[in-house]
Amino acid sequence: MADADPDPETVLRADPVMAGVIDRREPHPLESNPNEYERLCVSIINQQLSTASAAAVRERVFDVLGGDVTPEAVLEASRADLLEAGLSRTKADYVENAARAFQERDLTRAGLAGYTNEAVIAELTEITGIGEWTAHMYLMFVLQRPDVLPLGDLAIRRGIESLYNDGAELTRAEMRDVAEPWRPYRSLASRYIWAEYEA
Repeated sequence: MADADPDPETVLRADPVMAGVIDRREPHPLESNPNEYERLCVSIINQQLSTASAAAVRERVFDVLGGDVTPEAVLEASRADLLEAGLSRTKADYVENAARAFQERDLTRAGLAGYTNEAVIAELTEITGIGEWTAHMYLMFVLQRPDVLPLGDLAIRRGIESLYNDGAELTRAEMRDVAEPWRPYRSLASRYIWAEYEA
């Protein structure tokens, strides 16, 4: 009988710095959200906002939609109400672009099941308003892919620099080298880095 896959934490603990983080922290939560479009909207709302600001805007936008965060609800909603809830005109465009994309293509877990991470990123970044950061959040939190390293995320970069370079700047290539031992569980490692950074 073949050996079972190694336990993700066992793999990560081979890196002594990460082992210390695992001893100190619980990983940033990975909540399963069955509504893929809603999770994409959350990532769009979160773009370039503090956690507190994003949460406030999200709550108001979801109220406007009556808690029914679907492509249809967004496209039927009043633009004025979305703006009043705190979405910028640009972000209102982005959530509407994403809604139309979801109506035209199957961007659900099932629809993207056979796609590589790179192919998912290519598919999502065709949507105006979806950049690499948002695509990485979708890979991690919606598709729950195990080996995503979201170096577009400021907290991940600062966290790696703080843990591995005394807070001094690292290039993305250097960060990828730091993260190499975490394969194929870089998503879990990233969640630990978020937890450490937010602590």
